Amino acid sequence: MIRKLLSILLLTAAPTLTEAKQPNFVFFLVDDLGWADVGCNGSTFYETPHIDALAKSGVRFTDGYAAASICSPTRASIMTGRHPVRVNITDWIPGTSKTGKFKHVADRDNLALEEITIAEVLKANGYKTFFAGKWHLGNQGHYPEDQGFDINIGGHERGGPPGGYYSPWKNPRLEAKADGEYLTERLTEETISFMAAQSKKKEPFLVYLSYYNVHTPIQAYKKRIAEYEARAKALPRDTPTIAMRDGLSRARQDNPALGSMVAAVDDSVGAITKKLEELGIDDNTVVIFFSDNGGLCTRPLGGNGKKSKNSRIGPGCNLPLKSGKGWLYEGGIREATIIRAPGVSKPAGVCSSPVVSMDFFPTMLDLAGIKRQPKLHRDGVSIVDLLKSPGKSKQRSLYWHYPHYHGSGWTPGGAIRQGDWKLIEFWEHGDAQLYNLANDMGEQTDLSSKHPKVKAKLTAALAKWRKRIGAVMPEPKE
Repeated sequence: MIRKLLSILLLTAAPTLTEAKQPNFVFFLVDDLGWADVGCNGSTFYETPHIDALAKSGVRFTDGYAAASICSPTRASIMTGRHPVRVNITDWIPGTSKTGKFKHVADRDNLALEEITIAEVLKANGYKTFFAGKWHLGNQGHYPEDQGFDINIGGHERGGPPGGYYSPWKNPRLEAKADGEYLTERLTEETISFMAAQSKKKEPFLVYLSYYNVHTPIQAYKKRIAEYEARAKALPRDTPTIAMRDGLSRARQDNPALGSMVAAVDDSVGAITKKLEELGIDDNTVVIFFSDNGGLCTRPLGGNGKKSKNSRIGPGCNLPLKSGKGWLYEGGIREATIIRAPGVSKPAGVCSSPVVSMDFFPTMLDLAGIKRQPKLHRDGVSIVDLLKSPGKSKQRSLYWHYPHYHGSGWTPGGAIRQGDWKLIEFWEHGDAQLYNLANDMGEQTDLSSKHPKVKAKLTAALAKWRKRIGAVMPEPKE
């Protein structure tokens, strides 16, 4: 802990911006929201006018990626600017003990207190820090308040909302005010109250609103369910599905309860952005919108290639992207990504240059005028230049390491994106698939046989990265 305190002190060098001009930050993190679940990315079943308006006021990143296809590793990457492998959180917490061809790979069940979070750095530089919603980075002693947040509303060790979305819930960090209270509405109200209080103090703040929506249980938002039930009734009765390796995916957005949960998030985004305007601080508040992994749409196939008896089809659909949560196909890792930085970002900008969840840390430091520390947030890069010039191309390689089994049917593997090429390794099957995302974002045509040299190059690069970063590989069973 002494080393951690000394490291934070090194980050309190005088910012290049005056304190009065340091921007506020509002970070929206949605749980299990698919890339295609928002209107600005093409959804026609869900309506997200407030999220779409946010995209028009800032930059929408078409190729924004989570560091993992499951929640806890991505959340750790946002907090630290470091790849999940470096913080030794490579599965959701506490993960699964399921095995197949390989033995279970053990990783951490919490974010180590020695890790320096973006909240700690901003707090050391005069920011008031507020967390609300899902944490899922450790139990008591590793809660948000132990990792740099002054206020914690509802953040604890559980990944889903204990007791559901309506009170009385069973959240140790959030007491219900009345029966029937809706969780997202309550978190939004708490966030608005915090922002109002801070605006009077004229102190910069970080709001990290980490929705439990749209994680299971898929439980209808009563205020918006009727309209989505009507939309679902207008569709053909049978839901189409798509079979793929080890999994079966929903092939249409048609779940009314999930639609209402997406609407609840959109309503919340609208309420908070409206409040920023009412408080007169919207022109000095950076707003970031992101999801921790793809939408849940894929379930495992049984040994006969059919849906398992113990499995139901996933509630969402990420088309045109392939598969979803738990998988390293695009549907599992490509996320709806929006950043509005007043005076910096280009309104209605669209950027196709790949960015990843580790990038938020150094980007926020840049926007706050705080000196970057590359050795700290070593796997993220500032994307302020892309906010200013969305058409700019940033060449880089992105890597994923998921050596675990997942309930969606995923088996251990890894992936790399380099330019337009993407390679996915399936260690259980002993093979790999190669795609050109420029021509095939839905990953329908495996080019590994047609382009063996590209496959070999990416395979070698991925192996070299794993060795350099110290990634733990699963051991075969004897």
